[in-house]
Amino acid sequence: MAGLSCGIVGLPNVGKSTLFNAITKAGAEAANYPFCTIDPNVGVVTVPDARVERLVELVQPKNTQYATIEFVDIAGLVRGASKGEGRGNQFLDNIHHVDAIVHVVRCFQNDNVVHVDGKVDPVSDIDTINLELILADLDRCEKIIERLAKKAKGNDANAKKSVEVIKKMAAHLETNLSLRVLELTDEERDTVAEYKFLTDKPIIYVANVGEDDLPDMDNDMVQKVRDFAKTESAEVVPVCAAIEEEIAQLDGDEASEFLESLGLNESGLDRLIKRSYETLGLITYLTAGEVEVRAWTIREGWTAPQAASVIHSDFEKLFIRAEVKNFADFDRLGSEKAVKEAGLMRVEGKEYIVKDGDIMLFLNGK
Repeated sequence: MAGLSCGIVGLPNVGKSTLFNAITKAGAEAANYPFCTIDPNVGVVTVPDARVERLVELVQPKNTQYATIEFVDIAGLVRGASKGEGRGNQFLDNIHHVDAIVHVVRCFQNDNVVHVDGKVDPVSDIDTINLELILADLDRCEKIIERLAKKAKGNDANAKKSVEVIKKMAAHLETNLSLRVLELTDEERDTVAEYKFLTDKPIIYVANVGEDDLPDMDNDMVQKVRDFAKTESAEVVPVCAAIEEEIAQLDGDEASEFLESLGLNESGLDRLIKRSYETLGLITYLTAGEVEVRAWTIREGWTAPQAASVIHSDFEKLFIRAEVKNFADFDRLGSEKAVKEAGLMRVEGKEYIVKDGDIMLFLNGK
């Protein structure tokens, strides 16, 4: 499937670029002033997966490929972005192209880091960004309605249906609420799916805390972010971006020791990457052989032929059946041969819904 991406957004100086540096080790400039990031920085990172590591240990392949997610560091938004303030039009357009939003919120006090509004108030920061995205979506609604109006007045049933749904969305947006909390039927969502509204994208709130908040990574500001996120059924991932950037410079063993010294058993970035994967409704299936062990990204609920298509488009059309092994069985018994001898390998057909962690071998008619 096409590469999946998360756009990192937030007000200037909340720690966005520092977080991006840590995620990708790409070294994007993290200066103490607004708009130091003008063009979006893009980095592709692996999705941590202990199952891949275990299969590599057992199979000892020539190559290893983890699943990946693309993170896009989008320059800091400010009040008025929907009207073009602070290069707002350019930044909002960048957000249109990502699959999910990672909204970084400042939850630390530091007099040496200037806040664009002169005070640290995470919920106010969230409201500022969300309002700009809401206003941008409302403007988009109005333009779509205007464009479809003539067709809707005629005999175009699809245009008429689209206008009805868009008007419903516009009325909701006018209450300053995101489209994520608007109840729509599956049919209504399908009708307007092509428009990819900003406030309808899945979102994760990253609460960026200070070093004093380790190891619990909790404070009153983080709790306020959690309370707000509940209204959108959104995830909150607390991280200390400054510490994560330090961890990113260390190798595996050093990083583990550093985490342990901080009282942490997992980096905030690993949690963010995993949550991003989950928020996008993705799962992983695995292939394992002497040539390669690989994790493949698919949508939850995909059938075996759909899953095969991410390897090659012809695999879906020519699909006959799939050999499926459970990772837990493979892990416990130690080899494909042992799994087969135990009678635990299954043969599945076109209707099989792939499960997270399935080890697959596709057989086709080519």
